Amino acid sequence: MPFEFERLEIKDVVLIKPKIFRDKRGFFLEAYKKLEFETFGIKDDFIQDNHSKSIKGVLRGLHYQKSPKAQAKLVRCIRGKIFDVAVDIRKNSPTFKKWVGVELSEENQYMLYIPIGFAHGFLTLSEEAEIMYKVAGSEYSPAHDAGIIYNDPDINIDWPKLDVDFILSHKDKSLPRLKDSKEEDIF
Repeated sequence: MPFEFERLEIKDVVLIKPKIFRDKRGFFLEAYKKLEFETFGIKDDFIQDNHSKSIKGVLRGLHYQKSPKAQAKLVRCIRGKIFDVAVDIRKNSPTFKKWVGVELSEENQYMLYIPIGFAHGFLTLSEEAEIMYKVAGSEYSPAHDAGIIYNDPDINIDWPKLDVDFILSHKDKSLPRLKDSKEEDIF
């Protein structure tokens, strides 16, 4: 089996560790295999791939798309290192407002599966980082774009400390706290 699947503290979020074949030439791995993912229970139909590049200290998020255009994500850091976070925003979930965070890097090649009903964000830990992520559910829809401020005290994410200030877009600096989000915008 080319993948090791690990359920995190929030069981619907899955850390995926691919089997990496390394030798003097470099490495090879399978980044996605539909049958393997489906066998584990990840049955999403991935319909869009996104690629992002950021410098150290860039914090993107916490983003999600509102229903009926909600998205699941499969996130992978292909260059550098990030701290990747998923926040449960499903009102009736026992883990509502809880978060999980993992380090994804070009060295470990881990992936994080984030299902619908979660906000997602990441902090760039290395001088530069590139992430690629698959999206399932719906393609990007500006009309359904939503988010939560990264430092919401009700969620209390323990972001890694860096030797630089966090860099956020104007949009991300202006995101509301979860409690200030519209009721219909939360899952």
